[in-house]
Amino acid sequence: MTTQPVRGFRDYDGEEACKRAEIKKILVETFEKYGFEPAETPIIEEEKFVKSNNSQDEVISDIYKLKDKGKRKLALRYEFTFQLKRLMQNKKLPFKRYQIGEVFRDEPVSANRFRQFIQCDVDTVGSTIKDEAEILALTKDVFDKLGIQSEIFVGNRKIFNGIAEILFGLKDKESINELIKYFDKLDKQKPSEIIKEIEQNKNKKSFLKKVQIAQFKSIFLPLLNTLRNNDLNGLRDYYLGILKNRNQEKDYDFSLFKQGYDEVTKLINFCQNYKVNLQFNGALVRGLSYYTGSVFEIKCKGIKETICAGGSYLVNEKQATGISFGLDRISQLAKLKLQKEKYLVVSLEQDEEAIKIVRILRKKGKSVSIFYGKPSKALEFANSYCYNKVIFVGEKEVKAKKFKVKDMTSGREKGLRV
Repeated sequence: MTTQPVRGFRDYDGEEACKRAEIKKILVETFEKYGFEPAETPIIEEEKFVKSNNSQDEVISDIYKLKDKGKRKLALRYEFTFQLKRLMQNKKLPFKRYQIGEVFRDEPVSANRFRQFIQCDVDTVGSTIKDEAEILALTKDVFDKLGIQSEIFVGNRKIFNGIAEILFGLKDKESINELIKYFDKLDKQKPSEIIKEIEQNKNKKSFLKKVQIAQFKSIFLPLLNTLRNNDLNGLRDYYLGILKNRNQEKDYDFSLFKQGYDEVTKLINFCQNYKVNLQFNGALVRGLSYYTGSVFEIKCKGIKETICAGGSYLVNEKQATGISFGLDRISQLAKLKLQKEKYLVVSLEQDEEAIKIVRILRKKGKSVSIFYGKPSKALEFANSYCYNKVIFVGEKEVKAKKFKVKDMTSGREKGLRV
């Protein structure tokens, strides 16, 4: 019998676990500073509820499915957003909640991708663009505290949907979502690889029924080049140029594209109140189909994958916005110095006095353990578990009522009177 964790799952202990706990503490302090309140939800839900209205999303195929003794179809949660449908009921808006906990996805494992991982989410239900700006300010605040250099990128689904409508003639949600899946792969695959994948698509997904491969190829690369310039005004000019060629300029003021353009422009400008700079990324769409407006991704040096992401969506027909921090990836990059004082009180056959000292230190808020045994074994134990302060309690010290605190880092000692 193997005792190793299942592939895609990990144990955390020692210094690594302490670091993760400190990151959670920083996240909670920041979330609450911005007025978000905690929530907890079940790990297991009805399978239908987990899928909700997103059954066509690729991530849904990766959920862990279960059955209980009553043969009910259940599933492990893959994120927290769908559970907001229940949490927000009968709440006054805006409803601001944060949640930190495990989520599960039965997907391929890589160096920075696990099947059980901790998400740290903040969401505002009943949100406006001003709430989006505050969440992005919170995001910058978190990464500044963690010593992580980050860049915040913003895109917008309405911009993309407007382009899909004009360039590809797609108006129905199913077709647009299928197109989004291919654009969402651009940070992992080359455009030529995506086109090849589309050409080999034997299922002929819905949008390909309406767009010929040759037509798609002739539009895809010029559009991609424009999107990759990450120039919001340049993209608007590109879109207006298409309308002009079709004698449809008058349609611009009522287009989805303009709605998205106005939203991103307002968001970028309003974020300046928080001294937060956003970078527009025209190809940023995010893979989940429930996003309706602006979407966000945070990139950091030292890791290829997105470390934090989110966007705006509808929950129970109410506008909402949120962002999710991945604890596992943040832990790889966070520059934290764990300088918490940990005391080890060593009883040299003076248990009663040693316990008195332990109680005094704990009342002062110190982290303290007691060790019963020889000094050499005590020092070995202290080094093993990173205790940086050691106090020996022997007959000599008890009689003199003077105790010495040994600093395990510097080797220096100082007196302690109790």
